[in-house]
Amino acid sequence: MIGYYVHHHGRGHLSRMTSVAAHLRSPVVGLSSLPAPPGFEDRWVRLPADDDPATGDDLDAGGVLHWAPLHHSGVRDRAAALTAWVARARPRLVVTDVSVEAALAVRLCGVPVVVVALPGERTDRAHVSAYDLAQGLLAPWPEGAHDTGWPQRWRDEALFVGGLSRFDGRPRVPAASTDGRRRVLVVWGAGGRDTDAGSVAAARAATPGWEWTERSPADPSPDLWHELCTADVVVTHAGQNAVADVAAARAPAVVVSQQRPFGEQEATVRAVQRLGVATGHVGWPPADRWPGLLDDAVRRGGAAWERWSTGRGAQDAAVWLDALAATPDAVPAAGVAS
Repeated sequence: MIGYYVHHHGRGHLSRMTSVAAHLRSPVVGLSSLPAPPGFEDRWVRLPADDDPATGDDLDAGGVLHWAPLHHSGVRDRAAALTAWVARARPRLVVTDVSVEAALAVRLCGVPVVVVALPGERTDRAHVSAYDLAQGLLAPWPEGAHDTGWPQRWRDEALFVGGLSRFDGRPRVPAASTDGRRRVLVVWGAGGRDTDAGSVAAARAATPGWEWTERSPADPSPDLWHELCTADVVVTHAGQNAVADVAAARAPAVVVSQQRPFGEQEATVRAVQRLGVATGHVGWPPADRWPGLLDDAVRRGGAAWERWSTGRGAQDAAVWLDALAATPDAVPAAGVAS
């Protein structure tokens, strides 16, 4: 059995888990404070929430951890539920996407851990501890995108699967005939945004030859794959799953970072620019930049996304995880109670 820890912020971690789990041969159980997604109702451990900041001091244990406030009931109950499941289920491997604290707790139970590696500056003490103890690092981006500063031991343990999208393997939708107007699709995620509606309206006003459509959790698309494939340009936030979805569609794109811890989205913008797969910008550009940015994205096209996404990221991740779970080192320690 493989356990799969899913962080509750946004919906990208959950989407990645369900994409990989669909290809696993090993039984998989989800571990999260999020509700079970469809199909996981009978293989989901709903963990207590631990994100109430109202109580507790020394939130990061002096920089050793990311979130472990003292005398916090949610932190205590969450750790107890996680380790109790490990003792009961005796998984051969646990994937954490992502939590340093969950990775440490599982490894302290004598169970191998795979940590999903994320972009940005991850050289703080907590991240280094989690990456160092991991049996492997799963990188949902291409080699060279975010690992150039990694120590060799991390690269040796990593699998770079490229962009990992829920749409991998789908045939592209042919572009429909148009009325002569070019179309922009703007994609926002569930993890929050610092670009306000007025900034988007200013960009729309500055590009009168373009028709703008926004999609977000509050205004979801009736068929996002169709819209990704048929847009002339997709403007997306730089979250890993959103970028992977755009890459799967091979859509001409402008990738715009939103503020996240550890500079995660800024790092992705720099990576797509460096690899030449899309037009990128740190933060929402001024209105007068948008005509040129859209034209640049059209000229670049979407074919270069093949450098970012193979179309089989979830399958490759699943094969690797199944193999890790089958190795002798992945057998639970004899001292873990059943």
